[in-house]
Amino acid sequence: MKTILSLVLAVFIAMPVTAQDSDTVPASASILTADTANLKDFLWLKRPLVIFADTPADPRYIEQMGYITERLDVLTALDVVVITDTDPDARSDLRKTLRPRGFGLVLIGKDGVIYLRKPAPWHVREIIRTIDKLPMRQQELRERPGDS
Repeated sequence: MKTILSLVLAVFIAMPVTAQDSDTVPASASILTADTANLKDFLWLKRPLVIFADTPADPRYIEQMGYITERLDVLTALDVVVITDTDPDARSDLRKTLRPRGFGLVLIGKDGVIYLRKPAPWHVREIIRTIDKLPMRQQELRERPGDS
């Protein structure tokens, strides 16, 4: 009886700690800047969506970020992390690797493969459709709990 009581007490003590940890993560954690992001950190864990522009004042960049922030919760649920790079003079590793020209949107799969490059803003709906066709996403859908 003491063992069961100890176990129940331990579970109740641990629950608030878990809740606190999840509350400390900011809602904007899904949007990072190029200077803080390394593509290798996301391999097999997240789908990087990299948004390039030559300046944060680029109308295409502003439009794209508007689309993304409106539906960020949906992208986060699909394991998407948004990485922005609006400073070509900084010569970030992302710029060296992906070599954008002006505005660009690049979707990279969890496997590290570039699946999409677009020179114009895309609605989140279109990005989600592309993600749903990726091999890893298809596998995730097949292995989803509750499916037979």
